This record gives sequence, structure tokens and C-alpha cells, in this order.
Amino acid sequence: MPWQQLSLEAGELDPERLSAFFEQAGALSVTFVDAADQPLFEPDPGTTPLWSATRVTALFAEDADLASLRQEFSGEFGEAAAERLHAETLQDQNWERAWLERFQPMRFGERLWICPDGQRPPQADDAVLIDLDPGLAFGTGTHPTTALCLEWLDRHPPVDLEVLDYGCGSGILAIAALKLGAASVHAVDIDRQALWASRDNAGRNAVAAGLWTGLPDELPEGSFDLVLANILANPLIELAPQLAPRVRAGGMLVLSGILEAQAGEVVAAYRPWFELEQPVVQDGWVRLAGRRKGS
Repeated sequence: MPWQQLSLEAGELDPERLSAFFEQAGALSVTFVDAADQPLFEPDPGTTPLWSATRVTALFAEDADLASLRQEFSGEFGEAAAERLHAETLQDQNWERAWLERFQPMRFGERLWICPDGQRPPQADDAVLIDLDPGLAFGTGTHPTTALCLEWLDRHPPVDLEVLDYGCGSGILAIAALKLGAASVHAVDIDRQALWASRDNAGRNAVAAGLWTGLPDELPEGSFDLVLANILANPLIELAPQLAPRVRAGGMLVLSGILEAQAGEVVAAYRPWFELEQPVVQDGWVRLAGRRKGS
């Protein structure tokens, strides 16, 4: 069965107000997507941030009267906004399969691969494969910040180490650490949906036994051999006094989600506790790694 779709870049309009209008008009679903390739990472507690350029897309049944809806939209938001509406017909298809065709296995470092379910790359005998569920696809390794962390893990396998993944998202770094030999991983996030995704993905990769998940205030006392935190520069700076004690003396810290212009501030926040290596930059994003001072 085909579907009808209306979309527009919100611009000066409130995306939430647009969403409410489409829902009241009978939309089967309304989604927000990034219209300008602006990543969003770990939000502050209680916030739901949107991109500065947000595209709102509403899906309607085949028999919906979009002409009348466009007139109502013009009356509500103005003729200029109505002219930005883009209508199209979507033919029914296997959407999961279409997603899989766009998401191919990706390699990070020498032997670490991220794969959609059922796909396998040409691989050497020592390849380490991580399967991800298309339904839980946020945090798939495609963004430079995640790629930088995966490449670090590939080069520094955490064999027999106790690891903390702070801001775990889909659990991709936690799973990579476990598949590369970590003894255990504690995965923390402020979003319970991220924790569910992490557990689900860990299960499909047969590493759930080594994974603990929880909210920040549920994290047990103690320190770790390796702490990974792929969030944002400002939260990283604020969290420095909390994250530093979580790294054992001589242990490693890996930070990402940092724009190149922000690296100096993050370095200054962590320098009292860590001997930091030179920043590694990819597409304007930075990874910082360092060893905890002390013996």
C-alpha cells in the first residue's frame, strides 16, 4: 500500500507546533530529522534538544486529502510556509531491508568490524565482528567521534581490563571492549532507552554476561582500568572531577565528542589528573587519551 508524505524544513517555525498540527490532521507518524548535518550527543538531564535546522516529516494514508490539508496549513502558518511543503508518494517496501542496503559493514582499525545483522565482510581469521540491530541503530560507528574511539580500542585491546563506558548510547563501545577481551564493562547513560539498546545489542553479540548497565547515580562505587566517555565537551568538562577518580592510578581515559576548537578546555579540565597524549583529529572532531597519574 502506498503512503503520502509531507515534509518541510521548520526554519522559524516551532517543530513541536508543526508536529501537533500534523497529528491533529491525521498523520500516522511525525518525525524530526537533521536538515544540516549537525550531530546531537548526550543532552543535559531533562532536555530534549533539536537541531538548529530541523526537517519535519509527516506520513499519511493513501487516501488523505493533502490539498485541503495544505490550505489549513496555510491558514495556520502562513502562505510562505505552505509553499515550503514538499509532498511525495511512498511506495510500500521492506523498510528494514532498505536500511540494511544503505548500512554496509565498516572496519575500524585492523580487525574491528561493525555489521548489520546477517551481513559479513571479507575478513581475516582474526576479525572481530559486532552485530547491530537496524531497529536500534543510533550510535552505529558512522560518526567520527565513535569511529575515533573504536579505532583506539582496536589498537589497545582491553584484555582482562575492567572498563567504564560513560554515555553508552547503543552500547557499541562497551560491546567492542568486551569482544576485544575486557573482563567486564559498566555502561552508563542518562537515557533508559539507551540502556535497553545496549543490553539488546550485547545479547545479540553474546557478551551480555559481561555487561552492567545503569543510570549515573546507580553506578557502584569503585574505579576502572579504562574509562571511555564519548559525549560532549561541556559535559566532559563538568564531569572531570567525577570521572577522574573512576580511573585507577596508571589506568587509561579516552574522551571524544569534542570539537577541535574545544580541545584545549577539555585538556585543561583533565590535566590535573592525567598525562594526556596529543589530540587525534578526524573531520574536525577530537579524541583525547591519557594515563592517570600516580602509582
